[in-house]
Amino acid sequence: MTDGSSTPDQLAITKLDTTVPHSARIWNYWMGGKDNYEVDRIAGDEYREVAPNIETMARASRAYLIRTVTHVAGECGIRQFLDIGTGLPTYDNTHQVAQRVAPEARIVYVDNDPLVLRHAQALLTSTREGVTDYIDADLHEPERILEAASKTLDFDRPIALMLMGILGHIQNYDESVSIVRRLQAALPSGSYFVHYDSTDTDQALKQAQQGYDDTGAVPYVLRSVEQISRFYEGLELIEPGIVSCPLWRPAPSETDIETTDVHGGVARKP
Repeated sequence: MTDGSSTPDQLAITKLDTTVPHSARIWNYWMGGKDNYEVDRIAGDEYREVAPNIETMARASRAYLIRTVTHVAGECGIRQFLDIGTGLPTYDNTHQVAQRVAPEARIVYVDNDPLVLRHAQALLTSTREGVTDYIDADLHEPERILEAASKTLDFDRPIALMLMGILGHIQNYDESVSIVRRLQAALPSGSYFVHYDSTDTDQALKQAQQGYDDTGAVPYVLRSVEQISRFYEGLELIEPGIVSCPLWRPAPSETDIETTDVHGGVARKP
């Protein structure tokens, strides 16, 4: 119990659990960041021993975020972003990429991890013309997220809904589809859905993920590409569709591209 005088930062510190590995901190470790603990580094190293390409997957996923946000803000003209499952800030976060294209862009981040909250408050700043906000909320409660986001975003104008590597944390597949549908239903015509998730297409990755889940951390469900495709039903997929993330509109200078077991796509709501 608090006395009401604690700051959000202090409250976040008291809620931190450094005895169990956490996916956001491990992802930060794989990306070369320093916002992680020994338990995360141990789990990350054990995962990498079984699935050596995991660091390539992590970096390819960030490169995919950069390309998709640049496209949606640039070619598609979107000025509002709802990024659920923020993860720890590293380099080229959503607001930085979007506001490079459009300084007036408004970004709302959503996460429910106290360490993410600490860093978001400190690092997720905005351009003078735009807005960057943070919501402490759980993906299992999409209506609460939408209500809170509506204080910053105008739901009468197109929004890019971003679910990047987060839906695997919804263990029940039907529930994950329901959550996506409810979020998408709140978006106006002309909005975009930007997404990726890890797939069950590699046996080593499946083995590594099972070992991670057995540590007592929040599990992550690897799903088939067919299951992932259901998240896009009713939307207009942008070429090249749902693909391994490095194959989604790579730069012309990129050659000899190595695919990864992370698939995603960008789709427009008609």
